[in-house]
Amino acid sequence: MGKRYFCDYCDRSFQDNLHNRKKHLNGVQHLRAKKAWYDLFRDAAAVLLEEQSKKPCRKFLQTGQCDFGFNCRFSHMTEEDLEKLNAQVQEERRSKEEGAEVPAGTVEDWLEKRAKRLSFAQSNRMCWPQTPTITNRPA
Repeated sequence: MGKRYFCDYCDRSFQDNLHNRKKHLNGVQHLRAKKAWYDLFRDAAAVLLEEQSKKPCRKFLQTGQCDFGFNCRFSHMTEEDLEKLNAQVQEERRSKEEGAEVPAGTVEDWLEKRAKRLSFAQSNRMCWPQTPTITNRPA
């Protein structure tokens, strides 16, 4: 059958050869899935600025679902979500201005924050794209 390549970003596999891998890695779906994955780790201020510049998605606000998911050009954040994000940004700015050292957290703290971030991301999208697992990602 031959060797198969599994893309963690897109959660799919295909026959591994130079042509197929190059075609997949340059494809629109892969690039969007990769961008969505890295967007999970962006700074809160950047996310707030981007979400405030978008109009709200009517379909998502009415039904709680959007066919476009991460590919939607409208915002899937409610007013409450934007207020929470704004409060988080203000708190981060306040702590930077005070010059307070950010304490080195524990692994448990980091895992808890990661779980919250991933659950928030999954609540904002349908089933596409799946959250990739960190395994054998090529360099």
